[in-house]
Amino acid sequence: METWRAEYTDTFGGEANYAWVKRATFKTRAGASQREVMRAAKAALNLSGVPGRTESYGDAYTFRPYGICTVLFVNHCEG
Repeated sequence: METWRAEYTDTFGGEANYAWVKRATFKTRAGASQREVMRAAKAALNLSGVPGRTESYGDAYTFRPYGICTVLFVNHCEG
């Protein structure tokens, strides 16, 4: 199992604002695909079914929902 951390926050001018933030820690199977990781992250923060754009940065992902001024950061935890 791999451990991941997710942060969901508002944006201002397209950048993360952190006026409020929701955080979650979740696990996926080892070697999970980007799709599996993002499904688990969205489920952990009650965003299941919300459409948006995902960007990959190696062992981290960013999800920006369409039409909502928010951003979801998902990072792999070491150890």
